[in-house]
Amino acid sequence: MPINEKVGMGGPVDLALLPMNSVIGENGDLSIAGVNVLELVEKYGTPLFIYDEDEIRVKLQEAISAFGPNVAYASKAFLCRAMAELVVEEGSRIDVSTGGEMAVAMAGGIDPSKIVFHGNNKSTRELTEAISIGVGTIVVDSFDEIERIKRLASMLLDSSSKLKRVKVLLRVTPGVEAHTHEFVRTGQEDTKFGFSLASGAALKACEIIKESEEMTLSGIHFHIGSQIFLNDGFLAAIEAIGPLVNSVGVKELVIGGGLGVAYVNGEDQLSMKRWADEVKKAVKASGIAGDVEVTAEPGRSIVAHACITVYQVGTIKKLPGIRNYIAVDGGMSDNPRPVLYGSGYEAFLPREANAQRPMKARLVGKHCETGDVLVFEAHLPDDVEVGDFVATPVTGAYGYSMASNYNKVPRPAVVFVSLGQDRLVIRRETTEDLLRLDQ
Repeated sequence: MPINEKVGMGGPVDLALLPMNSVIGENGDLSIAGVNVLELVEKYGTPLFIYDEDEIRVKLQEAISAFGPNVAYASKAFLCRAMAELVVEEGSRIDVSTGGEMAVAMAGGIDPSKIVFHGNNKSTRELTEAISIGVGTIVVDSFDEIERIKRLASMLLDSSSKLKRVKVLLRVTPGVEAHTHEFVRTGQEDTKFGFSLASGAALKACEIIKESEEMTLSGIHFHIGSQIFLNDGFLAAIEAIGPLVNSVGVKELVIGGGLGVAYVNGEDQLSMKRWADEVKKAVKASGIAGDVEVTAEPGRSIVAHACITVYQVGTIKKLPGIRNYIAVDGGMSDNPRPVLYGSGYEAFLPREANAQRPMKARLVGKHCETGDVLVFEAHLPDDVEVGDFVATPVTGAYGYSMASNYNKVPRPAVVFVSLGQDRLVIRRETTEDLLRLDQ
């Protein structure tokens, strides 16, 4: 079925927001990668994250094509063992920011040399583990961390056959404010991340690392924020950072991630290719040496669009003259983005995925919080009723990965679908799981 021509307020959900291999049947029900969504929720229950596995593979290949094999998937967007296995199979690097993410990546079969280890406050234990297993690159974020790495590396050099020198990238704050929510801006001067370019801290850190016997400075890294639709922030950062790249003579420039994705009808986005092409033109125009490899760390743009979350309606409250409330069996515990950032989503019924949606309602969760909102102004068919299943598209990034057990709600299951087959990659938590850590 073609993409909807009429996708305005009250119209059908734009099919371009649904996973790549979505099909709407003659009776209106939705299938993804040949698997019926209603059959999936019958089998696995709700809430349920459903990922189009083949779309993830396509997006990983797009990233590799755009930036080369050293592009790194930003695992904070979504990570489990099965996701790490996809990264291995498709051949990109992976970016982790904690010891836990590193452990899951390793469990998925990642070669340690393909791990890029981030974090503004890496613990001594995390750095020891990273250095000991031969992590490919550590992104240095502070002077304190430089000293920790030097100390740890000097102790581990003789005992680890894998380690010669620790390869590091220096995270630089370019002084650029991205056009996005303040909580996900990271390129401005007032930030917990990286070394300031303007103050001279970045150059000083480069000099310390280059003089070190324990570290090799392989490149410069910056990241200006998340959910960015305009390339001007990236271009400004490259212009600002170019002189440093040339002066210290590194051979790698990493522009981070942050490429925005469309979440609601009518929203547009940059393609991976256009993002890369414009960035590379800016690198050339800034005078950065031609042998400097330019790469990136996309996360959201790899997995967000590939997933929908399906809930079941438990209560409908119609308050005349005020609003309609539709409550489902999930909420801020499986998608905190609306609460944190005021993020917008669409909602639709998988049983009639291309239906008109004239009813306005606030789609809310089951938590004891007034702010427990999934969609502030949802549009749904008039015939929605208790027991129906409601889906929100583009939930593959920062949904499950930011999920919590608030109100002791177990986290949902995650399913991958491909070529007519489904597989459970993360099982649903149980009350026994919630009690397991209690002493």
